[in-house]
Amino acid sequence: MVDLLVTYMEMTAPPSGEPLAAPMPGAVATRELLDPPSYVRLYRAVGGPVQWDQRLRMPEAELEKLLASASTHIHVLRVDGQAAGFCEFNGVGQPAVELVHFGLVPTFQERRLGPFLLDRALRAAWSHQPERLWLHTDTHDHPAAQSVYGRAGFKAYARRIETFPD
Repeated sequence: MVDLLVTYMEMTAPPSGEPLAAPMPGAVATRELLDPPSYVRLYRAVGGPVQWDQRLRMPEAELEKLLASASTHIHVLRVDGQAAGFCEFNGVGQPAVELVHFGLVPTFQERRLGPFLLDRALRAAWSHQPERLWLHTDTHDHPAAQSVYGRAGFKAYARRIETFPD
């Protein structure tokens, strides 16, 4: 077991201002319907360095059901057609929508692509008129995660030490 500091953040209004422009030619962020093998490949590429494993432990039938659910929205960032990151929401259509996963493949980090993907995905999620979007981040996540979320409009509302399987 491992203890992690978990920060819960929420956003109670849609992003203000103009949408962020693509930071490089060929960068596009759109909602996609992914099959389980494509999802798992992207999940591993993004989450491996920060020890994501939740979806890897999920039975394939359960993952397939989740990916097919109308309330699961996955926005994929592609650069010249290559998957570079994703943003996953659960509960779309409900009053509270969770941003479950967000990240970039390491080779695409540090190019302003993360804020671009997050901005596009948040605007799409807010188009469904939730009351709030929320997420949690922990000490294993990218060191810039909380500041990226803060600049996007999220505010911390709780912090606590939680114990997870190692």
